[in-house]
Amino acid sequence: MPFPKPFYRWRPHPWHGLSVGPDAPNVVHAYIEVTPFDPVKYEVDKETGYLRVDRPQRTNSLPPTLYGFVPRTYCGTRVGTLSKTGVGDKDPLDICVLSERPINRAEVLLNARPVGVMRMLDGGEADDKIIAVLSNDPLWAAAADISDVPPLLVERLRHYFMTYKLIPGQENAVSIDLVEGAEQARKIILAAMADYEEEFGS
Repeated sequence: MPFPKPFYRWRPHPWHGLSVGPDAPNVVHAYIEVTPFDPVKYEVDKETGYLRVDRPQRTNSLPPTLYGFVPRTYCGTRVGTLSKTGVGDKDPLDICVLSERPINRAEVLLNARPVGVMRMLDGGEADDKIIAVLSNDPLWAAAADISDVPPLLVERLRHYFMTYKLIPGQENAVSIDLVEGAEQARKIILAAMADYEEEFGS
């Protein structure tokens, strides 16, 4: 029996070995690193592709959504230019995914439909957070833009990212000045795809 295509004899690297998605930038793949149940921050190890413990959270704040990144994206000069800093954080593009049903495990791949973006700076570098919905979630089927997301959920996302690196007695390096809609989110995804191609090749 022939192997299905594509067939991976070995585990692909989540950042470089998976595709950006079936219909980017309208529907993208999201590789999930952290769930709303995690008091520990995980990040994919850039060398091996395995999930690495980044740090236990100092506070009790938990991410209000699934949190990960879009494969084959890179926040370089194009993404930085869109944020008017000119500098991206040199990581894959982050994505927060809303789903009605709890998903309590990380290292899963899902299809997500971008509806907005949180324009975040971390240490003066662009660190935008795409806000998306699980693409086949019936509850979010009509969501097309950030205006379709309850403001309280956006507020919770903002609070999480404003506090998730906060150390008492030190100045907060994170700022979030703007939350924009689906059109701007798609522009940032396309910019991150172009930055990736320039940095790593197609």
